[in-house]
Amino acid sequence: MYTPPAFAETDQAEIQAMIETAGLASLITMTSEGLMATPLPLLLNTHEGQQGTLYGHIARANPQWKLEPQGEALVIFPGLDAYVSPGWYASKAEHGKVVPTWNYSAVHAYGAVEFFEDAGRLHQVVSDLTEKHEKNRAEPWTVTDAPEAFISAHMRGIVGVRIELSRIEAKKKLSQNRLQPDRQGVAEGLAKEASPSARAMASKIPV
Repeated sequence: MYTPPAFAETDQAEIQAMIETAGLASLITMTSEGLMATPLPLLLNTHEGQQGTLYGHIARANPQWKLEPQGEALVIFPGLDAYVSPGWYASKAEHGKVVPTWNYSAVHAYGAVEFFEDAGRLHQVVSDLTEKHEKNRAEPWTVTDAPEAFISAHMRGIVGVRIELSRIEAKKKLSQNRLQPDRQGVAEGLAKEASPSARAMASKIPV
């Protein structure tokens, strides 16, 4: 990922937070049949491996897991994104030398991918992912709420994914390269947009 120094995120705690809040990621592998990609939720285990390890699962019918990866896998975690109008810049009135751009954040994580079918490991992954996304609900659903035979039947239709990370690239393009009056204008402009992502990004602009 091309990342100018001004936009590089290097704080490990912040990178982990970006991964945890991303929701749906994209798992990309190069195979003998070309590039393959699968959108899927993933769980980061920060205590396993130097850079952490990702866990998830894909459908057994998905051919991606059956084709041996050539080299490392790439996982893309998207963050907030929003169009930035040049009309928001204070410098537009000064010299007019402004153009549109797009602000966004993203994490690209690389590592060797392992697909596994072990029932015990797979049950743990499903349980952990469920807990992550249910824990803040008033009445969290757990895997044990469903009949055991029903869960076992569903798990036969999926395959586990494990990616021990070797390197991580994180980027936050939040108008850091603009002067303060321009950044202020971007924050105010984003706050008035209809897009929830744009409004959320408004508070992230360093004014």
